[in-house]
Amino acid sequence: MNGSTAPTIDVIIPVYNAPELTKRCIDSVVTHLGRSIGTIFIQDDASNAETREMLDGLSYQQLHVHHAPENQGYGRSVNEMVARSHADLVLVLNSDTEVRENFLPLLCMAFAADPELAVINPAFDNFFRYKADRYQQQAGGYITTYRFQGYAFLIRRDLFLALGGFDTQFGRGYYEDTDFGRRLVRQGWRMGIHPGTSIYHKGGASFGRGWSYFVLMKRNRAMYFSRYPEIYQNILVVSGEYTLTDLPVQLSDALEHVLRQGGGVRWLTPLPLPQLLCYPMRNGPASFSVIVKQLMRGWWRRDKRVSAVWILPGVSLGLRMLMMFFVRLRRLEMREWQTDQLGAPSTTESRPDLPAGSASRQDNKRNTE
Repeated sequence: MNGSTAPTIDVIIPVYNAPELTKRCIDSVVTHLGRSIGTIFIQDDASNAETREMLDGLSYQQLHVHHAPENQGYGRSVNEMVARSHADLVLVLNSDTEVRENFLPLLCMAFAADPELAVINPAFDNFFRYKADRYQQQAGGYITTYRFQGYAFLIRRDLFLALGGFDTQFGRGYYEDTDFGRRLVRQGWRMGIHPGTSIYHKGGASFGRGWSYFVLMKRNRAMYFSRYPEIYQNILVVSGEYTLTDLPVQLSDALEHVLRQGGGVRWLTPLPLPQLLCYPMRNGPASFSVIVKQLMRGWWRRDKRVSAVWILPGVSLGLRMLMMFFVRLRRLEMREWQTDQLGAPSTTESRPDLPAGSASRQDNKRNTE
């Protein structure tokens, strides 16, 4: 992109059935984004006759509809449409989204402010479980995320193509977006969500929540987890009245490292934390019931299960004993920090070396240009 001119933007919408929702999506794009975009690329992934007729009946001049001869899946459809575009940026939308405002200026401002930002999402309804102002905001007003979601995203087109786009091994759908996000992070690029924007997302319109949904989810989840075993890190941090600013660099770097690798961090404190590192981070009350609930969570799903407990100063003896019981019962890792030695954790069980800190894009990014 040329920093002195506005970037060109095309819209890409892969379609499979759900004609009413699809038409609503297309109508909303034209209404709210029509003057800010170039072509709207639609790929009909061998939908039913009703959907095909609806698409052929649309008369928008910006619309370019391609009917695929056979169903080839979300990832391949998006890849083909991105390759047809010549814009600087592409906005990829699920067909069950609905645009309510022109959020493109804010998203483009984030790209202009941060040259290392690769992709950014508008937030859908109730996206943030906590108030958005509790998350640290980066240049351009976006919030860092390490879990890319493909419901609606604006991305640098050349970068998408340089990284090979979505992996078509995921077939008809699910986890190809999350996989692409992991590849971006490993290359040192940043991903974001803009709290000042909004888009409606219904979810599950193409496949619904029936048997095919669960079969696809199970298959692709297993493929994704086999590629990135580090995402099984789910750290439960329990402390007294500490905040991010109270932590030594070594500890805050360790928390961010877990998140950067695709793992999860849930920090339980007596009072709500005023600020969180990034979107995947969670915060809750340090109470008996909440701790039990977290330690029992995901009994049948390893990716949801707590893998380690980190205890900071200020935790009562009763809560400490409760956590030690679960640590021994489930053979978890546990780390403890003393009041005067926060930078030097002692380990009850195995203790892998803490990371020295996250690397920069220049150090990690391969030549993708």
